[in-house]
Formats: sequence, C-alpha cells, structure tokens
Amino acid sequence: MQKPSIELAISQKPTDAELKKLKEYFKEMPVGEILTGLKFAKNRWSAKDAGTLKVGRKSIIQKEVHSVTVEQAQWRLKNWKMMIANYRRRGYSYPTISRIKKILIQKSKKKLK
Repeated sequence: MQKPSIELAISQKPTDAELKKLKEYFKEMPVGEILTGLKFAKNRWSAKDAGTLKVGRKSIIQKEVHSVTVEQAQWRLKNWKMMIANYRRRGYSYPTISRIKKILIQKSKKKLK
C-alpha cells in the first residue's frame, strides 16, 4: 500500500528543523486538524499584516496600569464601580478587570511600605 504524499510550492525554503517539524505534524495529526490550524494561522497573519490584530490580555493590563501613580491607583480603587463600567464599555472581560484591580491594589500599597 502506497502512502499518500503532498507536493507544495512555498514562498521560501524551510530549514531542516522546520521541514522535520512539518513531516512530524503531517505524520501524527489528521489533515482536518492541520487545515484548521493553518486557517487560524492565516487569519492571524492577515490581521497582523493589516494592523487589526487585537492585543492580548497581558498587553491590555500593562497598558492600563503601566504609568499609574500611587495616588491614581488609590483614586481608581475608591471609584472602582465607575472604573468597572468604564472598562466594560471598552469591552474588557471580568477576568481582565480583576487582574487590573489586583495590580492597582499592589501599586496603591507601595506608598505604605
């Protein structure tokens, strides 16, 4: 019985390590799963290329707390209900908001030490 093979034209020559990984993936995984992964990768690459790729949760949290002073952190915690409404309007999930609050609490305590 002959094993099926695929011949592909690609944009650049893969390294030996990349070629080995590709062979390993095609050997171990069903073609449907590989196609699903490639579709995801293509969509991500297209979004990145177009500049519309959404940033991850970690980046959102860093953006929100990066340059917050101790006083600002304390004010935000005192007015937390208003901050939650603001974050929800921006589309942040509750786990993201919770992580922001955790870092703000840490920042607000720095003055006490």
